[in-house]
Amino acid sequence: MDTHLLSIITFMPAFAALILAVFLRGDDEAAQRNAKWLAMLTTSVTFLISLFVLVNFDPSNTDFQFVVESEWLLGMQYRLGVDGISVLFVMLTTFMMPLVIAASWDVTHRVKEYMIAFLLLETLMLGVFMALDLVLFYLFFEAGLIPMFLIIGIWGGKERIYASFKFFLYTFLGSVLMLVAMVGMFAETGSTCIAACQEGQIALLTHTFASETFSVLGITIVGGMQTLMFVAFFASFAVKMPMWPVHTWLPDAHVQAPTAGSVVLAAILLKMGGYGFLRFSLPMFPVGAEVMTDFILWISAIAIVYTSLVALVQEDMKKLIAYSSVAHMGFVTMGIFAGNQQGVDGAIFQMLSHGFISGALFLCVGVIYDRMHTREIDAYGGLVNRMPAYALIFMLFTMANVGLPGTSGFVGEFLTLMATFQVNTWVAAVATTGVIFSAAYALWLYRRVVMGDLIKESLKSITDMTAREKWIFAPLVVMTILLGVYPALVLDLIGPSVAALVDNYDAAKAAAMEAVQTADASN
Repeated sequence: MDTHLLSIITFMPAFAALILAVFLRGDDEAAQRNAKWLAMLTTSVTFLISLFVLVNFDPSNTDFQFVVESEWLLGMQYRLGVDGISVLFVMLTTFMMPLVIAASWDVTHRVKEYMIAFLLLETLMLGVFMALDLVLFYLFFEAGLIPMFLIIGIWGGKERIYASFKFFLYTFLGSVLMLVAMVGMFAETGSTCIAACQEGQIALLTHTFASETFSVLGITIVGGMQTLMFVAFFASFAVKMPMWPVHTWLPDAHVQAPTAGSVVLAAILLKMGGYGFLRFSLPMFPVGAEVMTDFILWISAIAIVYTSLVALVQEDMKKLIAYSSVAHMGFVTMGIFAGNQQGVDGAIFQMLSHGFISGALFLCVGVIYDRMHTREIDAYGGLVNRMPAYALIFMLFTMANVGLPGTSGFVGEFLTLMATFQVNTWVAAVATTGVIFSAAYALWLYRRVVMGDLIKESLKSITDMTAREKWIFAPLVVMTILLGVYPALVLDLIGPSVAALVDNYDAAKAAAMEAVQTADASN
């Protein structure tokens, strides 16, 4: 069973979606209930099986584990596996999906199709984190756009069509360049195996891919073809993160998406960009990464400050939290391209932590939106008087979003800032101001929504959280506090794989530079 375990985890949700599509008929209350329970059962079982993978995972082994491999097409392989970096993203996905289904329990419009979309999306997201073939990765990566496009476009708000097309076009166009680079890599090397690329079996560090400086259309390219290929992959992952200034699709998508869609988008889909940087950009294009490091560090710092300031002037709760997500992803890219153990550890931790915290914040918005059908901040105030349980949970995740010590939000930000300080003190100093701005917009939001007197007549009959809503938040509360007080739970698991990644990155840069110098000397 170990041989096919990852395939079972990946395709179980898609199999359940197929059952729903073929066998479930009608849209009456019984059919809706059956669709919800099948989706809940499937996502829960998928999570339990993934726990088996986590329990049996060996952190000291930096190779890919539970590998599934078979021949596919034209030298490409169906190849799945997990290492210390990817296994926790698989766990994040399977952990969040039952909560997403539970949060969708009140959906009544086209329930079967709704559940099918989320089940297919889970399969495609899991495939991204497990794929060990470039083409397979690309197929999962791009196919994930389709169910999310439908979720926003069918079950979203008034401007859902605009938001769904903007989401699709931004992310799809960014990935076209990555596809071109993949074709070039295959043409040069004859393989699309990710493991082979990382182990140096593919000649990505030769003079061809890391040649001396040359010019294209009058633009000087330092690092040769490797820099161009890095930029091609970077274009896709930067949009997916999203990084400033290609972030504008995210607030629109969040505002128009249903609550469950926003949770998946923030908690899991955004992490594909950071994961792509770790899986591809650093190991495969070390010279390109080195050339672009200062540029990426600075745009990450700008993103943290700029989007935090933009969040301060928002009147829509979802849009404010969306801009907050862009700011927090700035810490992630900053940590990754610091290129040291602390930075990569912090980036991975920040992505996992942000998955719990941002998902919870969007659920918090969903709780009061279901009651009042508005996300305008000015429509609320004094909710603590009628919703004490909600006020307490909202406070916890607000503090975690700020990075309060004792919550998971603190650990990732602290590690990435410490790592960046070792590389570029000015970038670290600018980024640190973002911590202050995050406290400003987060506490401003909490004060206006929750604190004060209950003046508005429309709020005087509002009810506190139901038992179902409290149970949805319970696992997120546990993980946010647990990782805050015991970060070694994550850091010990990812440590050996991250150390191997950083060592290989440093060695690859040195080898590439030596190859260039040797080639120049021979010429």
